[in-house]
Parts: sequence; C-alpha cells; structure tokens
Amino acid sequence: MTFELTLALMGYAFATSVTPGPNNLMLMASGANFGLRRTLPHMLGVSLGHGFMTFVFGLGLSHLFQTVPTVKIVLTVLCSVYLLWLAWKIANAAPPTDAAKAGTPLTFLQAAAFQWVNPKAIFMSITAQTNYAPEGAGWVGAAMVAGIFACVNLPSVGVWSWMGVQVKRFLDTGRRLRIFNISMAVLLVLSLIPIIFG
Repeated sequence: MTFELTLALMGYAFATSVTPGPNNLMLMASGANFGLRRTLPHMLGVSLGHGFMTFVFGLGLSHLFQTVPTVKIVLTVLCSVYLLWLAWKIANAAPPTDAAKAGTPLTFLQAAAFQWVNPKAIFMSITAQTNYAPEGAGWVGAAMVAGIFACVNLPSVGVWSWMGVQVKRFLDTGRRLRIFNISMAVLLVLSLIPIIFG
C-alpha cells in the first residue's frame, strides 16, 4: 500500500469514525453513565469488531450484499429494532450513584456483534475495501485496510467516550442526567432516519 493511499484511508477512517452515529452516541452515553474505564470494553468491541468486519468484507462478503439485496433489508430491520431497544435502555439508565447496581455498559462481544447490524459501519467497511485496498493484494490487502481502519477508529470513538465522561461533571443531579439520557436516546432514534430512508 502506497504512502498516499495509506494517508487517504486514514483520512476516510477518521472522518467516518469520529462523526456522530449509533456507535458514538452509545459510547458518549456510556461514558457519562459508567465512566471511561467501564466503557473501554465497549470501545474495543466497536473498533476491533468493525476491523474484523472490514477484513471479512475484504475477503468478498460484500459481494453477498450486492447479489442478495434482501440481506440489506433484514439488516436494516434488525438494526432499527436493536437501536430502539438501546435508546429505551439509555433513556432509562440509572443515576450515577445507582449505575453499578442497576445497569451495565455494553460488553466487548455485544459491541462487536452490533457492527454487523449497523448499516453505517457496514457502509464504512465496504467503502474502505472498495476504494483503498491495493489492487491484487488479496487477503493481505484486506488485512492492511482493516488494521489501519481499526487503529484510526479506536482513538476516534474514544473521543466520544471521553466527552461523555466530561459531560458527567455537569450531570450532578438525577434530573440533569435524566435530561441528558433522554436527549441521547432521542438522537439515537433520529440516527435511524438515514438508515431507514437512505
């Protein structure tokens, strides 16, 4: 992979990873409710899970999505239902003093599995492999794209978790936290609009 192509891929990975989307909104809410340390498995699940999915797409799985369009419809329905459930969970998260007893952040495996029903993440993976994988590099090229993407993705999504922790300073009352959680839930539901109508 050339230096120019690597820089272009890093720019694409940063731009798509740091912008708002289901993963980042959930990470921000998790940072605010559970802190950075307890959100770390969620962050790693997003980055490594997405990296693995990007690698698999590079091996040719994206061809399935092009030849069987109903797979996209099934993914859209699954993603929408799951995001609505997560929005409900975020809106009803416990206050910080009760969070350890009444709620838990997403685990590594839950976050990694979520990438497979997140259309934004799927689109990012397919586009990365289509546009940035070196010609004729086979699985090595697919692995390079996936590895670079994951390395850029982790600090990008980490910013959202960190922002959630910073926001927590202003959420010193149950009422403020409730307003924040409901706002995050509403934004998460609104993130479904481009998924459903895109």
